[in-house]
Amino acid sequence: MSVIEEILSYKYLTKEHLDGFDHYKYSARDTSPLSVYIMHPFWNWIVKFSPRWLAPNLMTFLGFLCTALNFVLLSYYDWNFYASSKMQNTTPVPDWVWLCTAINIFLAYTLDGIDGKQARRIGLSGPLGELFDHGLDSYTAVLIPTCLYSIFGRCAQYSVSPMRMYYVCWMVFFNFFLSHWEKYNTGVLFLPWGYDLSMWGSTAMYLTTWWFGFEFWKRDLPFGIPFGNAIEALLHFSAFANLPMVVINVYNAYAQRTGKMRSFKEAVRPLWPILVFMLLLLSWPILSPNNIVEKDPRALYMLSGTIFSNISCRLIVAQMSNTRCESFHWMTPLYVLCIAFGLWWPFFEVFILYFLLLVTTLAHWHYGASVVNQMCDHFNRVCFSVKKRNEVQKKTKNIEYNGAKSPSNQLEVKEE
Repeated sequence: MSVIEEILSYKYLTKEHLDGFDHYKYSARDTSPLSVYIMHPFWNWIVKFSPRWLAPNLMTFLGFLCTALNFVLLSYYDWNFYASSKMQNTTPVPDWVWLCTAINIFLAYTLDGIDGKQARRIGLSGPLGELFDHGLDSYTAVLIPTCLYSIFGRCAQYSVSPMRMYYVCWMVFFNFFLSHWEKYNTGVLFLPWGYDLSMWGSTAMYLTTWWFGFEFWKRDLPFGIPFGNAIEALLHFSAFANLPMVVINVYNAYAQRTGKMRSFKEAVRPLWPILVFMLLLLSWPILSPNNIVEKDPRALYMLSGTIFSNISCRLIVAQMSNTRCESFHWMTPLYVLCIAFGLWWPFFEVFILYFLLLVTTLAHWHYGASVVNQMCDHFNRVCFSVKKRNEVQKKTKNIEYNGAKSPSNQLEVKEE
């Protein structure tokens, strides 16, 4: 086997992981009134129109691509977040892009809501779909707030600085991570109310920007509060509001002995990697001699969001397989060395940012693809199909066998 084949076929999941997935049972609680009384009835209705040959994981991936397309569009028209700043020599984002982003984010929200219902409808629900869904959700945690920042742009009066938006991104990351850390200790995923509100809010903000233009947000609210600062405060409040509920749910799980009953040391074990990278990646722009967050905020946001997604995926794997979560991420030494090098030699700092982004992205994509492939192999599934893996392989072998026995192929063999 070549080196490339060995890399592509690397096995991240151990036998312990796979055995844990075999015994996994989904447990979640959704108490959001918006979700329970409006969205779930809507999703239950719309999923009836989905063809039974449409794989749930394909729906999940299409929803992710809708969010990714928003990011790509706004990266093209507004890489440095100046398009909505009203500064001289800047070109606003075309109106059609805002309409497209509104449609895409609502499609992503809808597909994320019906993929599980489709899986149960056709008898394909299982740990593969949940892992695939939550893994991609962790990646969208950076895409959604980054896209929203383009609505306000770098406007000194009516928006926030790239550094303050960076704090918002990390608040979103930590809030997402806490929900899965909560499940790691309680065995139940308590869905936060903020998710549904954020998706509806994002859709409304994109539609408003399409209809009225980005100038709509360049105003003060009562008491002289700029619109951008109000949205910033709302995002922080939404994230903080989930923290007390997480603490209460974990406490109740231990008090009532319904959770995993881990020791304190084991319960907080998954928090160390995220806290270490939060410290590293928040300290870097503060200490940066080139003011790296002002130089290329989008690249820094994506770097942080990608490594966060990888850490989250590893927690989700441990949580679903009921195995011990990692307390140390293997890329930590690389980040420490690269950031220290960039601070010591400022000339290389921007290059280091792009280098880390490239390496982290490739490592994360490899991890995700390898884990999904391992899960598909273990559960005899094809990721984007409703068919079993052995059925597809058998069909492929039959086609190859029949092709080899066809008269034309036999004639070629005789001629040789």
